[in-house]
Amino acid sequence: MSTKQFEKIMGVPATLFHKGSLVLRWGMHRVSRTPVAHESRKYLKNLGPGLITGAADDDPSGIATYSQAGAQYGYGFLWLSLFSFPFMSVVQEICGRMALVTGRGLAGTIRQHYSKSALGICVTLLFVTNVFNIGVDLGAMALAGQMLFPAASTAFLLIAIAFVGLVLEIYLSYKTYAKYLKWITITLFAYVVSMFVVHLPAKEIISHTLIPSFHFDKKSIFLLTALLGTTISPYLFFWQTSQEVEEEILEGKTSVASRVGTTKQEISRMRTDVFSGMFFSNLVMFSIIAVCGATLYAHGVTNITSATDAALALKPLAGNFAFALFALGIIGTGILAVPVLAGSASYAIAETFGWKEGLYRKLKEARAFYGVIIVAVVVGLLINFLHIDPIKALLYSAVGNGLIAPVILFFIMRLSDNKGIMGEHKNHWGVSAIGWTITVIMALAGIATIVSFFV
Repeated sequence: MSTKQFEKIMGVPATLFHKGSLVLRWGMHRVSRTPVAHESRKYLKNLGPGLITGAADDDPSGIATYSQAGAQYGYGFLWLSLFSFPFMSVVQEICGRMALVTGRGLAGTIRQHYSKSALGICVTLLFVTNVFNIGVDLGAMALAGQMLFPAASTAFLLIAIAFVGLVLEIYLSYKTYAKYLKWITITLFAYVVSMFVVHLPAKEIISHTLIPSFHFDKKSIFLLTALLGTTISPYLFFWQTSQEVEEEILEGKTSVASRVGTTKQEISRMRTDVFSGMFFSNLVMFSIIAVCGATLYAHGVTNITSATDAALALKPLAGNFAFALFALGIIGTGILAVPVLAGSASYAIAETFGWKEGLYRKLKEARAFYGVIIVAVVVGLLINFLHIDPIKALLYSAVGNGLIAPVILFFIMRLSDNKGIMGEHKNHWGVSAIGWTITVIMALAGIATIVSFFV
């Protein structure tokens, strides 16, 4: 067959036919042009700050809380993942929209319209709470690493994880770092996969997901507060807004003036990103509660004090594969959450005091901003050497979130409802109703947390 005959039959240049690659290349060319493939690539490309924020919400301390819920109440709290999804999505969407409209991070916007002293108190509490969370997360990551690699010492793993995390956050460019964080979110699929490793009774799962059940006792109220605190956390508000600003700076909008205002297309892109991230976050929460309910609760293992406890308890009940998935998930989520916790605190403090801030800046350009990140991680690291009970650290964290969340939500709702600030992009009445509802719920949760310490 001549070259011209070959080209006529196949419909492609004969030069593509090299070492059997013709069919593959022709097939990939055809697939890449299909609408489904194009839309999938577009969707994945649009994922960024919202996806990372949602994934960072499921940090090792959050995994410990979800594991406690599953171990102590079985499938009883599965409904919460369905309940929290719209509230999380709305709050983070408001935060993202505010950042796109104002061109500032959350603390910077609050500082512009409210008392600096009130913001300073909230930011201080945020820093303390985040440091405790960082300490718990680093400890869980080190213990998970030791479970997988018994020869490594806990102290070595703690220091190595903290050091590597700081180097990456400080010295990588924001563009590279954002891609790195985005890829790390894949590790959370370990928890979704674990649902298919253990046997889950479909009828019970569906029933507990769709029909809320709750016991109004001290233990249940406190766990509900902890679950709300670890899903709708203040550090996520600050991180979301700051990352939207970082993305705009990446596009060349380096001044606040150039970032003020947005378009419907930009808001639509942000919403897709945020809702995807929040769905992913709640799916992971659902998966962990379901797996622990099917294994730990079913076998009477109810005393779970950490994420690593959950992984160890799963080993004899669900096998080595489920154990490995849980352990790898702890490490992956920690790698993602620790820089988000440290970064969100640093953004908030820097914006409150008017310092130069942003991961797009080099260390010499924003020493104070990066200094806060370093202090947060180092203090979190030292907490593990002070032998503080991880459960107490989680309690302190829950109290901090209970105190901060409703106050920050109050500012968020007031600002986003203000037409003078948001213009045509102010809250729709339905969004406003949902936002104020979760503000009240978080306020009640904070009061319940504090009261539980004295009752």
